[in-house]
Amino acid sequence: MKTSTLLTVEEATALIDAGKVLALAGDEALLARLPKGSWIAGTIPYFIADDGGIETRDKLFATELTRAAATTTTLKTYTLDTIKNIATDAPANGYTVVIIPARSAVHTEYANHGRDYDDMFMKPIVGWIAGVHLSDLDSATAKVVNGADGTLRDAEAVALHVSLPDEQMAVVHILNLFKQNPDADVITFATTGFSASTCYVNGEETVLADYMAARKLDLKLPLVADYNGAQINTSFQNVDQDGRTVHFYAPVFAGIEYRQAAPVGDYVHGFEALADGRHGDVEFSCNCILNYLYGELRGRKTGDLSGPVTFGEVAYQLLNQTLVYLDVQTHA
Repeated sequence: MKTSTLLTVEEATALIDAGKVLALAGDEALLARLPKGSWIAGTIPYFIADDGGIETRDKLFATELTRAAATTTTLKTYTLDTIKNIATDAPANGYTVVIIPARSAVHTEYANHGRDYDDMFMKPIVGWIAGVHLSDLDSATAKVVNGADGTLRDAEAVALHVSLPDEQMAVVHILNLFKQNPDADVITFATTGFSASTCYVNGEETVLADYMAARKLDLKLPLVADYNGAQINTSFQNVDQDGRTVHFYAPVFAGIEYRQAAPVGDYVHGFEALADGRHGDVEFSCNCILNYLYGELRGRKTGDLSGPVTFGEVAYQLLNQTLVYLDVQTHA
């Protein structure tokens, strides 16, 4: 059986009963039917599966962590007060998969402060932000599950900490279609947060929504910060014209210089080329809902990478409009 694939509840139950360590995704009604075991899960109905992108509430997406065993894995639930310990709780050699419910206080906390946690960037951490069907944004709440107790949670995060033997090493990869446009204006913000009313454009204070309208910015192209060569996206969610506030899928940070991403030409074929090919011994992968929509991934594959389509990706810190995967490499 493939180690990352869509399954029925009965098929997922068989894997759990067999002692497999799993990261699961699917509708909360399906997750509620699963037995206890070594697994974590989050709600979402969008996936990149065997035949490409698909939307379904009738099956679960299961990622079997083949380098993990129940004896080498620790399941943890994190509250708003304890999420700061996620990296220090991680094994000295191994990796962590975390799932966080969208629009929760712990989501905001991790997004705003995760990069400053003790041991962050020293230990591999990947994962995703659980979500809901886009038509249910105003009526449903994203949830996560710690398989040790099977409880659906909307205010806490869940994680699997996996230990690896000394000869193995986990490596986090980020596939990002976007780079800063060197000709774009420099945009900075006075405060950190998921929304902004004003900003500084080339040093001059400006109403952000007015600036975006005047420049006719393409909202498919995120703001991008350059962190010592690493291109980190902050994607646009919407513009509240009445409040003249711009909302983002991840926070903008005070004092960081952003430029809008350079045009990518054909988003669909550009993303297809980015994700094409082989990617090693992949343990976990996830993709962004914005790539799914803008890249028209329904029915399309992303190379050999499959997994949940998410409301945000975690590769140490929170990311947007990326594809994240983790592989395990063996060294002498």
